[in-house]
Amino acid sequence: MADAGDADRNADFFEVYTRGLRSEDVQRLFTRDAPNALQFFTRQIDERAFQDLPPLRRLALRARLVFLAFTLKLSPARRLLFGVALAAALAGLLQLFEGFGIVRIPLVPFLVTIGLPGPLWSDGSLWLLLGFGLLNLLVLLEVADRLTLKNDLEVARDIQLAMLPQRTFAMPGVEAAGRTRPANTVGGDCYDILPLADGRILVALADVSGKGSPAALLMALLLAMLRTLAAEELPPVGLVTRLNRLVHDHTPGSRFITLCFAVIDPRTGACEYVNAGQTPPLLRRTDGRYERLTTGGMALGMFPGATYESARCDLEIGDLLLMYSDGVTEAEDPDGQPLDEAGLRGILDAQAGAGVDDLGGQVVREVERYTDRASFADDLTVLAVRRLPLPARAPQESAP
Repeated sequence: MADAGDADRNADFFEVYTRGLRSEDVQRLFTRDAPNALQFFTRQIDERAFQDLPPLRRLALRARLVFLAFTLKLSPARRLLFGVALAAALAGLLQLFEGFGIVRIPLVPFLVTIGLPGPLWSDGSLWLLLGFGLLNLLVLLEVADRLTLKNDLEVARDIQLAMLPQRTFAMPGVEAAGRTRPANTVGGDCYDILPLADGRILVALADVSGKGSPAALLMALLLAMLRTLAAEELPPVGLVTRLNRLVHDHTPGSRFITLCFAVIDPRTGACEYVNAGQTPPLLRRTDGRYERLTTGGMALGMFPGATYESARCDLEIGDLLLMYSDGVTEAEDPDGQPLDEAGLRGILDAQAGAGVDDLGGQVVREVERYTDRASFADDLTVLAVRRLPLPARAPQESAP
């Protein structure tokens, strides 16, 4: 009975392990996938440089160039690990070498063999060498796939950045600029600056839960919905209520989006905002005082019937409004201490006279300096808005 049970378990394991396997998949592995991976790593090799060499030397040189092209795609630490693995395999293979003698080579399997002089190896050496070669082929295929995906993600990053305002927005009475730096190739933070038909502007900053490609897709969806609703000239509470329902209906239940946006009148400095779960923006007055914009409601997409409220404030000439994602204040130094809002205020105080475009870049650089690293655990995004004096009107000539 035990043998029958073991046989059933082995059969179940084999069925699960080979589930979905088709003969054409195995054939494609060697007829298409492997040649494509080899072409991927040799696309920079100029074949004309060694086409006149003898065949064996040409083969050796190609193998060396493919090896370098592959290993240099790995990080230095992984490259070291791969080199140690190769050295260990070679050392083991040399220990299995038994000298030279007559090697039996089958002409007709199990029927006719011939003996030729050649190297002798311990039993099982050929199988070990075959297994090591197949494992290296698997690694080669996986690295080629991942690098191809990385190239696609870099294109997606360019598209994502092109969706965001790239230049400083300026109009009489106000200037605004944003800066974002994803933790991965693409990220889930975004910002927008939208001029409205009545002369006001809408500035917004959002942070999609999670990172990477899923967050980037939801970011693009959010921008499209926000721009569509902004064109309908809805009041802030009506806009965020509609946006919340759309996010809830079109995103997975495990995802949500924090958002803060403000509608600013450059002529008067009047500002109405809604903070939907976003890190409270900082309003820095010209005398150095700070105010936090906290009024709003919960993050978008959590409950379709969530309610929101707006609040008003006035931007005086020279006041700075800074929206930012939590990746800025949660960035940690080597001792694990976060920058916090106090650290961000210190950066703003030190850069009080900087233009809004320079300010965003300076915040990112200061976070890099604080963390002592060039990569981050979360996306970094800032959006700065400054109230400017209105240009003086030319005096009207009196009628004769």
